[in-house]
Amino acid sequence: MIGKIIRTMRRENNLSQEELAKKVFLGRTTLSDYEREKTDINFEYLEKIANTCGYDILFINKKDKTKILSSKNINRKEI
Repeated sequence: MIGKIIRTMRRENNLSQEELAKKVFLGRTTLSDYEREKTDINFEYLEKIANTCGYDILFINKKDKTKILSSKNINRKEI
C-alpha cells in the first residue's frame, strides 16, 4: 500500500522516478522497488519523499485523537 501512496505523490507532482530519486538522493531503481513494494522503505526516505512532494506525515492516536505531524512535532534523538 505504501508503494501506491509514493507513486501517487510522485505522479501528482508530475515527477518521473528519475527526477524524484535525484531530489531525495536515491537511485531510480531503489525508488522503483519502493513503489512496487519489492523493498521496504525506511521512515527517513518516506518522509523525504513526502516532503519533496508537498506532503506531511500525520500520526493520529486512535484513543484520544491527538495528532503528531512528523515534520513539526518530533524531535529526533539518538537513544
